[in-house]
Amino acid sequence: MEATNKNIKRIIEKMTVTYKDWHEMLPFALLAYRTSIRTSTGATPYSLVYDIEAVLPIEVEIPSMRVLAESKLEEVEWAKQRYDQLNLIDERRLTALCHGQCYQQRMARAFNARAENPQRAV
Repeated sequence: MEATNKNIKRIIEKMTVTYKDWHEMLPFALLAYRTSIRTSTGATPYSLVYDIEAVLPIEVEIPSMRVLAESKLEEVEWAKQRYDQLNLIDERRLTALCHGQCYQQRMARAFNARAENPQRAV
């Protein structure tokens, strides 16, 4: 939680001009945080929760291939695609879990290497 708050604070600091307007930028900072890929999982928090990548506002204004493809689908075909995506959600979450465990192992090895040889930490 502390790391999340630190990252959101860092995003807000880059977006605000004065400290008084931080509350106006909070929704945009949260959107940026939720739609950016985390190194530890290899996926965005949004995609892990909803099993679909978020449609960014710019994709609505300037349609991306994904938005164009989905807008031309009939309702039945869209429902079938969505059902197929939901069936794959467990697989995506397991992949993210595996990626997170590998990331933790890499971090533990790096920490242990620094602990064994303190001169290298500088």
